[in-house]
Amino acid sequence: MTPVRPRGEDAIPLPVEPHLAGTWQSEPSPPQNARSAQLYAALDLGTNSCRMLIAQPRGSQFQVVDSFSKTVQLGAGLEASGRLSRASMGRTIQALRICQKKIEKHGVKRLRLVATEACRRARNGRDFMRQIRRETGLVVEIIAAEEEARLAVISCAPLVQPQTEQLLVVDIGGGSTELVWIDLSAVVPDDRPRAIMRLHSGFHAQGEGDARVVDWISVPLGVATLKDQFGDVDDDAARFALMSWFFEEHLAAFSPYNAAQPRAGFQIIGTSGTVTTVAASFLGLRRYDRAKVDGLVMTSDQIDFVIRDYLSLGPEGRRTDPRIGRDRHTLIMSGAAILQALMRVWPTDQLSVADRGLREGLLYAQMSADGVLEDGPFE
Repeated sequence: MTPVRPRGEDAIPLPVEPHLAGTWQSEPSPPQNARSAQLYAALDLGTNSCRMLIAQPRGSQFQVVDSFSKTVQLGAGLEASGRLSRASMGRTIQALRICQKKIEKHGVKRLRLVATEACRRARNGRDFMRQIRRETGLVVEIIAAEEEARLAVISCAPLVQPQTEQLLVVDIGGGSTELVWIDLSAVVPDDRPRAIMRLHSGFHAQGEGDARVVDWISVPLGVATLKDQFGDVDDDAARFALMSWFFEEHLAAFSPYNAAQPRAGFQIIGTSGTVTTVAASFLGLRRYDRAKVDGLVMTSDQIDFVIRDYLSLGPEGRRTDPRIGRDRHTLIMSGAAILQALMRVWPTDQLSVADRGLREGLLYAQMSADGVLEDGPFE
């Protein structure tokens, strides 16, 4: 499959839940008076995981009331068969039943539930959406790659630095990786985070003095699909390097790939389980702490040090390393290969870590459309 971009584009919160990949937790239910505000739900059914947040508006951000995260491996075997397997769909239905009970428990009326790359690619993806509705009552929609990229971008708006003139947002998923390059040079520095939020309506041309999407791309390689093609790299540095270069080859159609970009005023924000796991490993966290990870700035040398450590551990060492987590150890090297490629290509030696993504973007978009955020709707 080839990377995609929209037609007509140029060619050149308050803390959310702590989590470990593959596990799920929910925060204690708030007192009754905290439930008086309208609740919103956002669910992301990806290639590897099923994740949901239930939140309420709080000022210009939101407060998480409940959450869910479960590794379902929906895309297992998809590369070979082109279809979602019966076993993976069964695991996913079980997870979605838990989500349905949480939505019902909290009386959530405003919700958006979406599926991404695995369901976009699978020949039986739409049949599975109908099965979900029959068996759980939940209406899950398969969204286009552009909307997935847009939601990831707006979730990262609070992390945009005032001095940033060129921004690259990277979302490394299970089945695909989205990259969005945004020119903020015409935006007043203090308004740059809000300018990113205003992209919730689309990547089309904005008004004068607003953010401009230079280009975006959806590469059909994520941590699960890249692993399916290469298997576990064990401790083979040469095979790991080949996997990283293979991913880079898929960036050739992305216009900023070959363009000279200034180092000053450039920021990369990375959002994914890979990025947050690398950050947690760098910090030596044996128990994940979102407050320490979200917003952390890492240098390329620090990222390379962690990746070399992963390689030296080998499969068994990665499996037992508490910083990685048992449900991510088989995917961390493919994710690290993608991350290393991105840091090699663009003119920066720093990466801003974002523990946020599609679910947060869905919540921001719903709340913004309803005008319930303190800053009002971002039109």
